[in-house]
Amino acid sequence: MEIKNQIEKAKKGDQTAFTFLLNQYWNEVYGFMLLRTQNETNAEDITIETFSKAFDKIATYNPEFQFNTWLIAIAKNVHIDLLRKNKSSLFIDITNEENQQAYNIADTTPSAEDELITEQNLSRLLQFIKELKPHYQEVIQLRYFQELSYQEIATKIGEPLSNVKVKLLRAKKLLAEIIRNKR
Repeated sequence: MEIKNQIEKAKKGDQTAFTFLLNQYWNEVYGFMLLRTQNETNAEDITIETFSKAFDKIATYNPEFQFNTWLIAIAKNVHIDLLRKNKSSLFIDITNEENQQAYNIADTTPSAEDELITEQNLSRLLQFIKELKPHYQEVIQLRYFQELSYQEIATKIGEPLSNVKVKLLRAKKLLAEIIRNKR
């Protein structure tokens, strides 16, 4: 029942619901793609793209199916697209119009992760950030130290807006886990 409630909230653009769903299903989707790709970087990129697409299209989710089944179906399609393109770059170019339609995940209410991150002193925080993978370090740096908007980050790193949002959610969760483990 909890999942259904979170999905309904996410359909209305609720930030905490998106975060909940990402945290709830990340390991399952990532693990599935890791088995298929045998490559951590590709599995992570595909998982980010999967959640990006899922959040953009959450209004089309049919509750007759399990949410994780829907996510895995999206992940399979993203992987097939990647194989078809047979390029080193995973991220597709999307038009500005599609970018404008990207789910407006409001980031106004600080999450538990935001509060935990804010409590840290700067030098300790920088040490923790260095433990993240480089692409997570980059989005954290651009968002919190250079104070760029999501759209500015998307433009700077050449990725769709929705991917940037998912990467930031994931980066904050990983950073909060590092902080908790070092306490």
